[in-house]
Amino acid sequence: MNPSTEHVAALMAAEQALYARTRTRSGELYARGKAHWLYGAPSHWMRRWIGGWPVYVADRPPGDTLSYGVRFTDVDGNHYVDFCLGDTGGMCGHGHPAVVEAMARQARVGTSLMLPTDDAAWVGAELQRRFGLPYWNLTTSASDANRACIRLARMITGRARVLVFSGAYHGSVEEAHVELDPQGQVRMRNGVHPNAFPHDRLSRVVEFNDVPGLEAALRAGDVACVLAEPAMTNYGIIGPQPGFHAELRRLTRETGTVLIIDETHTISSGVGGYTRAHGLEPDMYVLGKAIAGGIPAAVFGLTQAMAERVWHELPPLPPTARQSAHAGFGGTLAGNALTVSVMRAVLSQVLNDDAYERMLALAERLHLGVTDSILRHGLPWHATRLGARVETLFSVDEPRDARDVRRSRDHALEALLHLYLMNRGVLITPFHNMMLCCPGTTAADVDRHNAVFDEFAAALRP
Repeated sequence: MNPSTEHVAALMAAEQALYARTRTRSGELYARGKAHWLYGAPSHWMRRWIGGWPVYVADRPPGDTLSYGVRFTDVDGNHYVDFCLGDTGGMCGHGHPAVVEAMARQARVGTSLMLPTDDAAWVGAELQRRFGLPYWNLTTSASDANRACIRLARMITGRARVLVFSGAYHGSVEEAHVELDPQGQVRMRNGVHPNAFPHDRLSRVVEFNDVPGLEAALRAGDVACVLAEPAMTNYGIIGPQPGFHAELRRLTRETGTVLIIDETHTISSGVGGYTRAHGLEPDMYVLGKAIAGGIPAAVFGLTQAMAERVWHELPPLPPTARQSAHAGFGGTLAGNALTVSVMRAVLSQVLNDDAYERMLALAERLHLGVTDSILRHGLPWHATRLGARVETLFSVDEPRDARDVRRSRDHALEALLHLYLMNRGVLITPFHNMMLCCPGTTAADVDRHNAVFDEFAAALRP
């Protein structure tokens, strides 16, 4: 059974005190930062770590030859094994030699030229080979890529609504900032301000794996596109039920709805993502975060049929004409030379078949270790794995949708788990109990996490 509220509170108080004693320099830097940054640090996301303030990562001292991997040190001298990896943005690991070399090489030529380089031809061909869609475009984030796909879907269908699944996350896309409450009513997700956006006219929300609900929503005929993760990763890992993707594809085709698959997190499933591993057939495909070694970048791809529909609305100009229309998406930094150079290095030397074989094996080791501790300590939890990603959920059974996760979620216990691990040098994603293995992760790193997790499980006994 789960520990009592009183026991969790007592453990939390002790861990908070330990954090404060051992991270004083980080606390001082955060206090200084509050005079300059809106939420104390360069991004308000950085304040979401438990403990009272984020840890500040230290520079490597001159002459430090620390090898590539997933370890770093904070300004107070605490050492960490990183399973957060920038919430997937750092999925290549920290300081991969191929990424560093590509950055330095291109920086000497020019980082942002508003012109393509010879790397672009290779990257375009590799995206087509690896992910199966023939036409691609670069943006600076997966949010931008999703917005571009939504814009194109509305343009070619003449429809307004975007359908998302409750509990999903698609970056800062306004249409996706909604979820279903326990009564099945649409509300803003995660405390996001409505910001005067007309969600009642432009968004539609359905529970994941709910085929009847999906069909009813699509048969209305006003949905331009479905924006979906192939397996949900934000509300806890929620896998598709058998046959769900086949029904999703059938219904979107029958209703003339564009199917957008967002693999920003599920790229951990394999070298071609979940889509390639499971034979999905999206009309548009989005991939961000890890694609350029942590440099802000994303891509979106279109099928031949989708590209032809886009060209019908926005025809390419003759070679002698100057292209002046920006189509309402993109930006001057999208597709910059530095990003494309690093993307080539990532696709050719970092996130390749050999790397995924190691990552998946290490994730299985992580999964088995967590599961073993849960069983030995009699906790009513389970661990689930999605490719190189593992998550601990506070329920015996795997969830079917966001409602299942909501019923079992324990925010106090989750916060304690995060802080307990962090105090012992293990970092996991701060927003949920998710861990990610990368090409630089080692068996020793995994074993370190599993040992600390086992200590945590034992500490929960009264």
